[in-house]
Amino acid sequence: MDSDQPRITVTFRPVSLDDLEVTRKIYNYAVTSTLATLDLEPRTIGQQERWIHDHQGIYTAIAALADGEFAGFASLSPYRPRPGYSSTVEDSIYLDPSYWRMGIGKLLLAELLSVAKDLGFHSCIANIVADHHASVALHQRLGFRLVGVQEEIGRKFGRWVDLAILQKML
Repeated sequence: MDSDQPRITVTFRPVSLDDLEVTRKIYNYAVTSTLATLDLEPRTIGQQERWIHDHQGIYTAIAALADGEFAGFASLSPYRPRPGYSSTVEDSIYLDPSYWRMGIGKLLLAELLSVAKDLGFHSCIANIVADHHASVALHQRLGFRLVGVQEEIGRKFGRWVDLAILQKML
């Protein structure tokens, strides 16, 4: 957090169905306005409800609250469906734009990685649009290393995008 930023208290808790609309709003902003996800269609209420339900177990989702206000969320998802990959997870992190550049993303990702380690996962993968420099840098600050780039693997906003693959051993 920058020294000129006001001090805020950040706490964490599991995402619940009570967070359905706020998580959907944050996610849909990422869908329609950023390259944080290559999803192209905003989620419906039903889709977001299923996503929250799917992230109530070992593949958890956690919320970051800044001075009690919902600032963002992060989640663990299976890396691949085959059983041999079960010790590896993929992380996702989304912040309300009004909380960008306040250090909350770093705290949230650090908490998610701690949870992943406590759950017994061995490795975490981050798939990030390669020119999403803030997200790549965030992950690298927390010990992820670039292990590859898939060129022109996705398309959004009328252009091809490369995907950076970062990995952290837990």
